[in-house]
Amino acid sequence: MTKIKKGDFIELDYTGKSKEEGIIFDTTIESVAKENGLYSGKAEYAPVIVCVGQKHLLPGLDGHLEGTEAGKGYTFDIPPEGAFGKKDAKLLQLVPTARFKKENIQPMPGMQVDIDNHMGVIKTVSGGRTLVDFNHPLSGKEVVYSIDIKRIVEDSLEKVRSLLRMQLGLKGPEISMKDGTVEVDFPQEMPKEIVEMIEKQLAELVPDVKKLVFVAKPKADDKEGKAHQDENRAKEHAGHAHNEHEGHSHAGHDHSGHKH
Repeated sequence: MTKIKKGDFIELDYTGKSKEEGIIFDTTIESVAKENGLYSGKAEYAPVIVCVGQKHLLPGLDGHLEGTEAGKGYTFDIPPEGAFGKKDAKLLQLVPTARFKKENIQPMPGMQVDIDNHMGVIKTVSGGRTLVDFNHPLSGKEVVYSIDIKRIVEDSLEKVRSLLRMQLGLKGPEISMKDGTVEVDFPQEMPKEIVEMIEKQLAELVPDVKKLVFVAKPKADDKEGKAHQDENRAKEHAGHAHNEHEGHSHAGHDHSGHKH
């Protein structure tokens, strides 16, 4: 059986849980999500395609993929450093209790709050001060991931589709590939610098790709607002794509209190 190596594209299912509590927080399997109270109608539950070594998953999980084999299942223990990081004392902050009361919020330990677009959890409320923890809810915790590797992906177009989906956050653009040129139908014109950045990444991971072209084809029945929303979503994801390529990681369905 062929061993999976860095740069291979693989399709897999996975489920993650906290080792200490045994609580499942992340899965690509619909039945598991429903059984554990994680199911969301907005999420898509299906095997995902990732490129090994590109940290498309948590770094600690990605690091275990080399040497595995398609058609087999594995379970890996991942320390905090390879998962959601260690607890950072700087992310424990005192917030004036009056700030919550101005918004008619009665702060209580365990409550999740949004302060300046940063999600945190209230730890203690004492006098006029409220201690808020802005660390990821799973920071400092060892996690366990069970994976089922379905296959090694060989088709270049399928590889391109998976990468564009991760980079742009788009579910259904029309994508074709001919003589090394990838053509993507998109409702709005894509900025040149973003196209060049994505084209470079595609060429590095899928050698068959020589050129990337976005074709602006607004649908006749497509509302202007929706088209503008799609464009903004694509730009936002593309802005993070370079960081992901350099080592920023994510899990497919993070139900741990933050949010692919």
